Amino acid sequence: MTEYLYSDLTKEIIAAAMEVHSHLGPGMLESAYEECLSFELETRGIKIKRQAPIPVVYKNIKLECGYRADIIVDGKVILELKSVEAINDVHEAQVLTYLKFSKCKVGLLINFNVKSLKDGIRRFVL
Repeated sequence: MTEYLYSDLTKEIIAAAMEVHSHLGPGMLESAYEECLSFELETRGIKIKRQAPIPVVYKNIKLECGYRADIIVDGKVILELKSVEAINDVHEAQVLTYLKFSKCKVGLLINFNVKSLKDGIRRFVL
């Protein structure tokens, strides 16, 4: 069985997200989860970049269109945070697009608006 790309890092990210969710629960704004998760990751010694710009590449030209990843962890993993009733195809497409344009290989889509966070996490690999 092949080991997941960046599995140790994503396990640490998920553990941090679960810690945040255990304290806040569902129903908060996305910005609150972003702030708390950023704090939790940094407390664990993990390098992050918040609201990282993601340029769109069109015909080999980088265009700054205002796209931003919620968090990029260690320059390797994109975190897209949500606090929505349900994840839909557009949310998944957003993560895949961010992966494509950022050159990151792994993304986690985390919806904090769930009773159990394990039901709100999706992992993507390009």
